[in-house]
Amino acid sequence: MRTVNVGIVGYGTVGNGVAKILLEQSDLIKQKSNCQINLKKVYTRNWDKKFLYPLPDNLKAKNLEELLEDPEIDIMVEVVGGIEFPYRFITQALERGKHIVTANKALLAEKGKNIFQLAQDKNLRIGFEGAVAGGIPVIRALREGLVANSISKVYGILNGTTNYILTSMEKEGKSFKQALNEAQEKGYAEADPTLDINGIDAAHKISILASLSFGGFLDFNQVYVEGIESIDSLDIELGRELGYTLKLLAIAKSHEEEVEVRVNPTFLPSDHPLSKVDGVFNAVMVEGSNVGEVMFYGKGAGSLPTASAVVSDVVSIAKSIQLDMGQEGEITSINWKHKELNLTKVKDFYTRYYIRFTVPDVTGILAKIASVFASYRISIAAVIQKEKVIKLHREDIQNLVPLVILTHTASENSVQQSIKDIVKQKLSIKRPVIIRVEDEEEY
Repeated sequence: MRTVNVGIVGYGTVGNGVAKILLEQSDLIKQKSNCQINLKKVYTRNWDKKFLYPLPDNLKAKNLEELLEDPEIDIMVEVVGGIEFPYRFITQALERGKHIVTANKALLAEKGKNIFQLAQDKNLRIGFEGAVAGGIPVIRALREGLVANSISKVYGILNGTTNYILTSMEKEGKSFKQALNEAQEKGYAEADPTLDINGIDAAHKISILASLSFGGFLDFNQVYVEGIESIDSLDIELGRELGYTLKLLAIAKSHEEEVEVRVNPTFLPSDHPLSKVDGVFNAVMVEGSNVGEVMFYGKGAGSLPTASAVVSDVVSIAKSIQLDMGQEGEITSINWKHKELNLTKVKDFYTRYYIRFTVPDVTGILAKIASVFASYRISIAAVIQKEKVIKLHREDIQNLVPLVILTHTASENSVQQSIKDIVKQKLSIKRPVIIRVEDEEEY
């Protein structure tokens, strides 16, 4: 049995977990996979820090070249994060004939096309199970388990930080700021949580899932992304009255010649499986032509869950090395080389909408707003109008009330144009709050 040697670049939270599993579980891995895997070297910029899992000195590389120039290292594990440095390192490693395992969703979402093209040219493999949803094996499910299915839709909760915040707002009535502070205190949110709360992290992940599901690459800059920074607990409360739960949803849908990919706060029916996913947990729903709808659920981040996914890729590639197979040993449902995905423009989204207006407490406002909607062929499904709850510190403006309208399925363009007219006519004193709704209504 040939020993497969592994190098790790990056020794943060995930890197520590990968090393721990490879060193402490080597006998278990060999027993289950019939692969002998050896961790040979680890590189990080600063070895003077304290680490969760200290390494012996003989495994510590002083520079990156120790790994790149070592002909015995077969697989390079990249768990650095960021884009530019890991992109340069990975391309150098591929040029030297080394297989790659990465948990870097941003890198694959924005540079994946070039990386996979080079790997294909070199007959090398890229493992990236850890890049999406941590320890949840959704990547392998799409590449292997669901290979006999045409995928029409992939959607889910792909960021534990935002899910924790929204759960706290819903269950405990906290404001966004209070929930974020709590998440940071408990270590669920970074000191700088921007990429989580603005939706970019989830957008990177759904871009990868869309590529796998629909068989091609997409331009990440064209993905529609909306975060949760502006979510008001009032909308969570009013949505609940309508029978909905608010989640930051990452959505990818196939529409014949186009693919719709977006991330935005979304109301789901409260009895939907994803509505029950609380706290830092992630979940992904996949709709296949033969299997129907399936759900993958678990911890989406953390040292050992993500490291477990990384090691699963290491083992998979090690098996192909022992069988002397390159990319030919990889089961995949995507043609990485040729296909480009054509993304649906935002104005062409079709969904239902929750819209909250702030209106004067006078008669006739609802009728006027309904008339504007009718002119854009937008059908109203439900209305909630509350008693006086909002006051402005201006004597010339009457007491204001929230007026919520739930629409039937409509186009994004029609909704946005109607809102412009409603604001222009000063029917709503403040800019209306718009939240999309996913509940499988046909259109």
